[in-house]
This record gives sequence, C-alpha cells and structure tokens, in this order.
Amino acid sequence: MATGINISDELVMQARIRGELFKRTADEQIEYWAKIGQLAEENPDLPLPFIQDILTGREEIRGGLGTPYVFGEGK
Repeated sequence: MATGINISDELVMQARIRGELFKRTADEQIEYWAKIGQLAEENPDLPLPFIQDILTGREEIRGGLGTPYVFGEGK
C-alpha cells in the first residue's frame, strides 16, 4: 500500500541523483535508504557495507543471478 509523506525537496533531489546511478526511481532510492536505516537500527553491530551486501545479495537472488550456498560444501 502506498502512502504519501512529506519530505524535503533536497532529499528528493539527492534520491534522484543517487537513484540514477543504480537505475532506481527517487521513490525506490528513498525506500532503499529507509530499509538500510531500519536494518542498521535493528542490527547496530553490523557495519554498513555488510548490510548493503546483504541487500544486494537478496536482489541478485530475486533476479536469478545467485546460487544457493550449501552448508558443508566449501569452495
């Protein structure tokens, strides 16, 4: 369900610029930032790059680019 919220024009502009780098709309970029913030608050011991890698990995799996890790089988 979509909900309208008020955010600054500056944040929207930053989201548009950053979103273009990653092929996201401004809305998608702001949702991504919100998700990172939520995960960072819920997991204060995890470094930001680790959280970003987790989100990237999830999207790669959804896009069919990943392979499942089988525990006990080292590479």
